[in-house]
Amino acid sequence: MKIYNTLTRNVEEFVPNVEGKVNMYTCGPTVYHFAHIGNLRSYIMEDVLEKTLRYAGYDVKRVMNITDVGHLSSDADTGEDKMLKGAKRENKTVMEIAKFYTDAFFSDCAKLNIKTPDVVEPATNCIDRFIEMIQVLLEKGYAYQAGENIYFDTSKLDEYYVFGNQSEEELLVGVRDDVTEDENKKNKNDFVLWFTKSKFEDQALKWDSPWGVGYPGWHIECSCIGMKHLGEYMDIHCGGIDNMFPHHTNEIAQSEAYLGHKWCNYWFHVHHLNDQSGKMSKSKGEFLTVSLLESKGYDPLAYRFFCLQSHYRKPLIFSFEALDQATGTYKKLKKRIADLPAEGAVDEAAVSAYKQQFVEAVGNDVNTSMGLTLVYDVLKSDLNGVTKRAVIDSYDQVLGLDLLNAQVQEQSGVDAELEAYVLGKIEERKAAKKEKNFALADAIRNELLEQGIVLEDTREGVKWKKA
Repeated sequence: MKIYNTLTRNVEEFVPNVEGKVNMYTCGPTVYHFAHIGNLRSYIMEDVLEKTLRYAGYDVKRVMNITDVGHLSSDADTGEDKMLKGAKRENKTVMEIAKFYTDAFFSDCAKLNIKTPDVVEPATNCIDRFIEMIQVLLEKGYAYQAGENIYFDTSKLDEYYVFGNQSEEELLVGVRDDVTEDENKKNKNDFVLWFTKSKFEDQALKWDSPWGVGYPGWHIECSCIGMKHLGEYMDIHCGGIDNMFPHHTNEIAQSEAYLGHKWCNYWFHVHHLNDQSGKMSKSKGEFLTVSLLESKGYDPLAYRFFCLQSHYRKPLIFSFEALDQATGTYKKLKKRIADLPAEGAVDEAAVSAYKQQFVEAVGNDVNTSMGLTLVYDVLKSDLNGVTKRAVIDSYDQVLGLDLLNAQVQEQSGVDAELEAYVLGKIEERKAAKKEKNFALADAIRNELLEQGIVLEDTREGVKWKKA
């Protein structure tokens, strides 16, 4: 396995802290609104990374936070809490908002075949841990109190801009719109660890702390949740490229000051999905969601296919024309796989050899487009149909495109009553065959055929489609 490490700006051989085991962390959503498809591109690519590691034989433990408090509308510790903003918008409590949009996020993930991480932890579960970490940072001299808030003192670090993507000049107040002067800060790039009510009187979620009633800053949650579930050493930390600064920069600063040693070895950042007007965001009015794609007749997995055609370290331009093209290619690919002959025995040696090719290709910095190319190579090979299916089924453990379920997936526009009827007939036919009543089984097949429904017996079960 090789992976591009944003920390060193090089593609490196992946070497975990403990041989055969991977501690992996993903920055989760701020659950104040639906995730847009740009957000979900990151989760798709992180999902592929996790599944590639598992496919290559690693034992992976993946942790994700849910930001349900503390993330302000500006990354520069200004503006109102995004959760409070969502609650005001919908006239609900913050926790009602958090529950609704957390459920919506994982529903979207399921539609995109994104595996739920092994551990999912909301920030509000870990307030005591945040307070304990802040106390240690104060004791060590890495934090200070000013204006009743607690700040991290970046001047105490030997190196703050660890990703090499920012400079002092870029952070001057007025040069960047998202940096606003905070008179409490000793240094302009210090960041808040704990807000008291002196900053936001109307904050909905507040907790007692040694420094007054308040709530945590955004950055501290990932450090604490990561350490809670993965210990002091993390192998891979994932997120969108916009998390690199200041969020991940600040995570590293506070974590390594707290621990006294290096925290995470590999940083994995997915680049933006842009529309033709620029970066997608939730501030532009109507924004693109999985539900919106579905309402326009698109299969969510066609969007996953669209993402896999491009490399995660390149910006991807979205348009409905591009998605139409990806949808057509995806449907044709599934049709080719569905039409594979079912005769013959699986050539296990060939399956093993093709698996190794896949590990080498996709394992080279999550090269998903090469993974798709290998699917086509299998289809063009001299392998028999059953072996081709076995290899593609194996690849799909990583690609997550339901490639062997072509006909079923194409029924998304089918009337639910018709679908229930057909599935009931399939079960009747299955029972008839089990009782060796083949005449009845044939009669059920012919009855469906007269109604324009074609059944196909495959190794994965009975598939059906309209004639």
